[in-house]
Amino acid sequence: MNASKFLAVAALAAVASFGAHADEADGSQFAVQFEGTRTRAEVQVEAVAQAHAKDANIPSASRVAAPVKSSLDRATVRAQAAEAVRLGQIPAGEAAYL
Repeated sequence: MNASKFLAVAALAAVASFGAHADEADGSQFAVQFEGTRTRAEVQVEAVAQAHAKDANIPSASRVAAPVKSSLDRATVRAQAAEAVRLGQIPAGEAAYL
């Protein structure tokens, strides 16, 4: 019984030790040096211009829709919603149609 537990722990330790030696000691493959020729301000201006430009590759569903002009004010909409709840036309609170 003790021997099987010892072998199980040894096997687990052997499997766990493989991941510890997968990379170089200093991790130099991830330390990439990069020298840019443009300033930070130039890159930021380009990013803002690109964000505001309409791109044909972006689907229209991901764009923000223009606000809709409505002739109703907030109080009217709230009154209509309250009346619809009272009449049972829409659920209130955590109640939902099943």
